[in-house]
Amino acid sequence: MAEEPNSKWEGKACVEVPNTNTEQAWRLLEDFCNLHRLMPLETCYQVEGIPGQPGLVRYCAATVKGGGEGETTFMWANEKLLALDPIQHCLTYEIVENNIGFKSYVATVKVLPISSDVDVQGCKIEWSFVSDPVEGWAFQDLISYIDSTLHYMANKIQQACSAN
Repeated sequence: MAEEPNSKWEGKACVEVPNTNTEQAWRLLEDFCNLHRLMPLETCYQVEGIPGQPGLVRYCAATVKGGGEGETTFMWANEKLLALDPIQHCLTYEIVENNIGFKSYVATVKVLPISSDVDVQGCKIEWSFVSDPVEGWAFQDLISYIDSTLHYMANKIQQACSAN
């Protein structure tokens, strides 16, 4: 089925982080300008705004190995924090500038308990998004990217929390 030109892409990925409670994971995720500690990025830093406040803009960049032998692509994005809720353990951001092909992209990342049972150790991270179709990507490419990135982040969070 062909997509309508004005249709939005919407999706969600979720991953469990065993032996890491909600507060531990949230402390790492709420640090909006240190995403390079959790994702395979070369850099992530504050461009403007006040840390922890909506309006904060971060610059993220990475060199990605491409399809050809030795081929690499430098990818970057400026992302703006729209909302940060330490009680609900969630944040919402949008990509405001990039060279990746995003025209409109807004995502929400939430940290949720796995269970209401206080004896159960673990949390889950949910990443949902709404986006215009991305030039050169299929919808499934974006879902796959978010899912693999979320699993990478979960492993980094678990490692960081078990080291403490």
